Amino acid sequence: MFALEVSIREEPHLKRGRGSAPFDNEGVATVARDVVKDGVVQGYFLGSYSARKLGMTTTGNAGGNHNLVVASGDDDLAALLKRIGRGLLVTEQLGHGVNLVTGDFSRGAAGFWIEGGEIAYPVEEITIAGNLKDMFRDIVAIGRDVDRRSSRHVGSILIGRMTVAGR
Repeated sequence: MFALEVSIREEPHLKRGRGSAPFDNEGVATVARDVVKDGVVQGYFLGSYSARKLGMTTTGNAGGNHNLVVASGDDDLAALLKRIGRGLLVTEQLGHGVNLVTGDFSRGAAGFWIEGGEIAYPVEEITIAGNLKDMFRDIVAIGRDVDRRSSRHVGSILIGRMTVAGR
């Protein structure tokens, strides 16, 4: 389960969408659908093989998902920084550090330290850590600063708590 603020739709028929496709890799027609609605998972990404193994129906996702659109809130990045008050704006993540079995997350990062809701100074060579389940439940807001250049349309994400380490 995600925070109530999280809703994600799969939109395979977006005009000029990078992940748009009328059919998946098996020729199954794609359909727009809610993947997460108000924090609750509504469905999975299944091709025919996976669906058969689970006793379910294909979702038209052989080969992956198609244009994931995360619903954004009202705040732009400046408003999100004000809500942070004191914390970290991550602009870059380094390496691979997600355990998909336990959900443990630990990655190198760089970005900016925030004081009084404003950028104070750049930081680098730090580590951010948490657990995916906790991070997903602790999403406070999703900004309206959506980057639409890829097949994942999502704004900045404000997470309430994570571990930050560095010098």
